[in-house]
Amino acid sequence: MKVIVKILRRSLLPLVLIVLLIAFLYSENFKEIAAGVAILLFGMIFLEDGFKSFSGGPLEKILRAATKSTPRSLSFGVISTSLLQSSSLISVITISFLSAGLIELAGGIGVIFGANIGTTTGAWLISIFGLKVKISSFALPLVVFGIVLVTQKSRKMKGFGYVLAGIGFLFLGIHFMKEGFQDYQGSIDLKEYSVEGFWGLILFTFVGIVATVIMQSSHATLAIILTALSTSQINYVDALSLAIGANIGTTITAIIGAMSSNSAGKRLAVAHLIFNLSTGAIALIFIGYLRDAVNFLSGHMGIATDDYTLKLSLFHTLFNLIGVIVMVPAIPFMVRKLSNLYKEDDEKDISQPKFLSPASLEHSTSAVPALIKESKHLFDNAFEIIAHGINVHRHDILSEKPLSDIVQTSIKNMEIDIDRLYSQKIKIIYSKIIEAATITQSKNIAEADIGLIYKVKMATRNIVEIVKYIKMIQPNMAKFGNHQNDSIRAEYNSLRKLIARVMREIYHTQNAEDLIQHHRLLNQLREKAKLHDVVINGTIDRLIREEKITREMATSLMNDSAIVGDIVERLISVSELIYLDSDWVESNGNGNSI
Repeated sequence: MKVIVKILRRSLLPLVLIVLLIAFLYSENFKEIAAGVAILLFGMIFLEDGFKSFSGGPLEKILRAATKSTPRSLSFGVISTSLLQSSSLISVITISFLSAGLIELAGGIGVIFGANIGTTTGAWLISIFGLKVKISSFALPLVVFGIVLVTQKSRKMKGFGYVLAGIGFLFLGIHFMKEGFQDYQGSIDLKEYSVEGFWGLILFTFVGIVATVIMQSSHATLAIILTALSTSQINYVDALSLAIGANIGTTITAIIGAMSSNSAGKRLAVAHLIFNLSTGAIALIFIGYLRDAVNFLSGHMGIATDDYTLKLSLFHTLFNLIGVIVMVPAIPFMVRKLSNLYKEDDEKDISQPKFLSPASLEHSTSAVPALIKESKHLFDNAFEIIAHGINVHRHDILSEKPLSDIVQTSIKNMEIDIDRLYSQKIKIIYSKIIEAATITQSKNIAEADIGLIYKVKMATRNIVEIVKYIKMIQPNMAKFGNHQNDSIRAEYNSLRKLIARVMREIYHTQNAEDLIQHHRLLNQLREKAKLHDVVINGTIDRLIREEKITREMATSLMNDSAIVGDIVERLISVSELIYLDSDWVESNGNGNSI
């Protein structure tokens, strides 16, 4: 699929450029319309860049809170898209949060559904202000003030400047398009190319899809449709079909964006496609009834009979509302089917990251949680290596069985290849975390986020070091954990039990409500590990003096006891850095791990 998309994108650009060149050579009026479209798209780029500078703050925090239920996620999609006038930005942020595991698929689908209603406000703004007011008189001042602010050092001032300039360019583009279409009236009537009946609906719907795919913006397509309609260059019925096509075409952007996302992002992109295809199908099948409904509502809203631009805006809103009403009850069914269609990444390749993707790293607000989640994924992979390295099964550590009994009965040597497991489960994920952390840190992010990323780096480095230490002590754990000498066996079983105890406590910490209590228990284990050193507590001297172990055993025990102390210290440090960090807990308003 990715190969097909690349081929289409590579072949589409040369084709578009050739068509534009031919059109420029044969039509003077087309130049003005094309310039208007280009300026409008440039304005939308400015708008999106401006709003991105405000992301990483309230918008994302509201998004996390607004996806707890379908009504709330729908409302967020409607309001945020209406304010930002960028459904693509809302879609990108939603995919980022979904890819990072911060919101559920049902909530993400709700946001996308709401964004489809929110995007209809753009048509209303263009119809009311862009086409009925002499916008060129205030578009240029907006551009001037915006560019002045863009040159400032302050990130917020730059963002505000981009927004102002974007609005100015957007309206300026509409002005040029309107002038171009009006000039066409004297030389050519585009209505001559109208096709009546069913095939006309299909044809113009397809044109709307293609135009939106080329411009990557349904807002831009709708602006062109409304401008052409206002100058009577296209029929009202054709405009309705074009609007339906624009609605369908906008999903292509989300699908292309989701190609670089994980399974969660792909599910949302497919849900977006299903919604817009279903909504478009409903609109086409019932277009006659919808047109009658628009005429009826227009009469009660004070919209003139021949004001087709406002009628088109009402039609655009109406069929999107109907689509939401029809599709919302199907959200649970969609979630189940899409979850089966795109399996979780951990069911595919354990050597690859689960939460790090271009989508999740798009915004720092989703990138930092994604890094923390990926660190936990790395620790989960290391868990099995650590457990088997001390000849204990993972499920036994996670059980409620007494650890003394587990250690005593786990005497069978687990022959594991730690180097192979390290390459398979640790190496790639660790390198991806460090790479993503470094890139995210280099961006303009908050000081608190920089601190959290540093802790992620420290925690993952500790995990890697722990695995290396386990490799060092694993031969002796296998050799002396089942040795005939009761004394050396007891000491090594004590070391095994200490590591297993810390691992169990860390597991309990992940799902704990009282993090302070678990932090206290981990600190107690830290102190116990220090006292457990056979040199510090005098055990090694006693065993040698009483001739209970050989000098070879004593050397191994001394070294391994010190290494186990380091392993325990690093395990507890990992828990503090990625499970117990107070700043992270406070910033998320709860005591649960993310």
